[in-house]
Amino acid sequence: MASSLAPGGHAPARATIFIGPYRLEGRALLAPMAGVTDLPFRRLCRRLGAALAAGEMIAADPRLWDTAESLRRRDHTDEPEPRVVQIAGGDADTMADAARRTVAAGAQVVDVNMGCPAKKVCSKDAGSALLRDERNVAAILEATVRAVEVPVTLKIRTGWAPDQRNALAIARIAEAAGVRALAVHGRTRACRFNGAAEYETIAAVKQAVSIPVFANGDIDSPAKAAAVLHATGADGVMIGRAAQGRPWIFREIASLLEGIVATPPTHREVRDIMLGHLRDLYEFYGAEPGVRIARKHIGWYCSGRPHAQVFRQAVMQVVAPGAQLAQVREYFDALDARAVDAA
Repeated sequence: MASSLAPGGHAPARATIFIGPYRLEGRALLAPMAGVTDLPFRRLCRRLGAALAAGEMIAADPRLWDTAESLRRRDHTDEPEPRVVQIAGGDADTMADAARRTVAAGAQVVDVNMGCPAKKVCSKDAGSALLRDERNVAAILEATVRAVEVPVTLKIRTGWAPDQRNALAIARIAEAAGVRALAVHGRTRACRFNGAAEYETIAAVKQAVSIPVFANGDIDSPAKAAAVLHATGADGVMIGRAAQGRPWIFREIASLLEGIVATPPTHREVRDIMLGHLRDLYEFYGAEPGVRIARKHIGWYCSGRPHAQVFRQAVMQVVAPGAQLAQVREYFDALDARAVDAA
């Protein structure tokens, strides 16, 4: 059941947030998302106001540690501090070892995934499947915290199913184990991403523990972020899908929390953000894979804009970085020209 959010409610003032020794410059964080929060996207979101940006989930299984994908996910070149790596696994020893490995590779915060609802993750008794076994949750968190000297954080859902909500118990276990911050998605694993997120449980979790708590789920605008902060009392919000194609949402949230309604970026500003992002993708992945990966980001950036469908169909046919950049530039320049004519 979705919480009722007071329209226009102001988020309560909050003291500066620390995760271990790291002081966060803001209250809006980028959620870890497989296939999305790679190094280029994390750096972009941090530049545009994200207080923290967690990387894509890395499997704790040591057999997968040195794959090309895992190596890319551990790349922190020019990434602002603190660098956050999320790990997922189903037993204490493996997770502790994975934590040590990520820190050796440059992680400054280790995030434990107990929130992923994906079947391929839950079938291995990892992700949100762990919420069914509170004893194993305690063992994993205690072992992971002991294994490293950097802060350990945790991301969870409200429970396994609507009739099995145990986020409060998990939160208390986490705090007792030494976890330094907690993010709660306002759905159970059974809900996946269906229906509206509920925030009553997040509010109860915030009341139950003294560590920072971040609310996650359905936060798609600065106004919604402020309303969720007001309703839950959470220290901050974690933004996932709403940042896809709109990485400036973090600075918009920061502005609204200061009482200022930010002006949406112009077509030229969006164009320049996109072009920089695409160039970073080509450099990070290489030309051909970079073009392929860029296509989904282009689709997100253009969603809801005039003639977006026609543009997306055209850009999907492009295979060279230069041609892709040229199409993006032409599309947004045309939007800008029409906006000038209409003014």
